[in-house]
Amino acid sequence: MDYSEKVMDHFANPRNCRKIEDADGVGTVGNPTCGDLMTIYIKVDDDKITDISFQTFGCGAAIATSSMITEIAVGKTIEEALNITRNDVADELDGLPPIKMHCSNLAADGLKAAIEDYQKKNQ
Repeated sequence: MDYSEKVMDHFANPRNCRKIEDADGVGTVGNPTCGDLMTIYIKVDDDKITDISFQTFGCGAAIATSSMITEIAVGKTIEEALNITRNDVADELDGLPPIKMHCSNLAADGLKAAIEDYQKKNQ
């Protein structure tokens, strides 16, 4: 399978791979077909994501998309972060093989789940 240099870099050197113990929002998503499992943690201040991290059990593409979503979302408002799509994640990684596009979907879904958790806690 051909992966871009960015995918390989984010897989080999993932950014923000850690648990945030006092996270304001936590979202866990998985894909039962391939077995990938991803948890996204966010810290929010004044409606902006000030810190974001992940823990992922899965293939290289799942780890790379988890890493990339953290770089895309940090500093964004909640509304801006909710608008991040799976295609945004794949585009930032200079593409993914079609068979691995579900990984970027998982990353976007994990971020949305973390935001929904944050919103639920702060209503």
